[in-house]
Amino acid sequence: MRLLLVRHGQTPSNLEGLLDTAPPGAGLTELGERQAAALPEALADEDIEAVYASSLLRTRLTAAPLAAARGLDVIVRDGLREVVAGELEMEPGDSPRGQRYLRTVLAWAAGDTALRMPGGESGAQTLARLDAVVAEAAESGARTVVMVGHGAAVRLWTAARAHNLDADFAAVHPLRNTGVVVLEGSPADGWKALSWAGALVSPAGESGPTGRPVPEE
Repeated sequence: MRLLLVRHGQTPSNLEGLLDTAPPGAGLTELGERQAAALPEALADEDIEAVYASSLLRTRLTAAPLAAARGLDVIVRDGLREVVAGELEMEPGDSPRGQRYLRTVLAWAAGDTALRMPGGESGAQTLARLDAVVAEAAESGARTVVMVGHGAAVRLWTAARAHNLDADFAAVHPLRNTGVVVLEGSPADGWKALSWAGALVSPAGESGPTGRPVPEE
């Protein structure tokens, strides 16, 4: 299966740098709406057979133009929602508490999946719900699937599941709004990342899963 993981369009919370993970979440800005409207042309060369989105408003709004252009319904799955911030909800991402969110996600990507977000899920729980949606898509028989999700969740899952990427790579390569990660593979055989926002580059250094530096403790 060819799997295209797309980050949602820009939201007001993105502009303010807030950890907005609870439902229904923010809608799109005017720029976010334009980004969503541009997806059908951006993915025109892909033979898309299914379009998924998380249960949060911003992903459903982002997925809608693409699905409509292909004559498809948006398949909404709660399992694709963002990494749950729990007690850190709506904290500024560059605050000390916000940085804890980033460090926790990076720790999960590096394999410490038993660690739990304060008031939220463990890494194992987060990956399990993401895995379940990918498995459902694979079992459907669709050859090319788009999943519109969230920055931290996409970077976490790709670092954990693509055999040619790692946590260091995901940490230093931010995924812009409506950026696309393309993978091929299956749940049984594993996944290979073909492109990350248009290119596959070497890991270097560290940053947070939303592209912000993680300070040393």
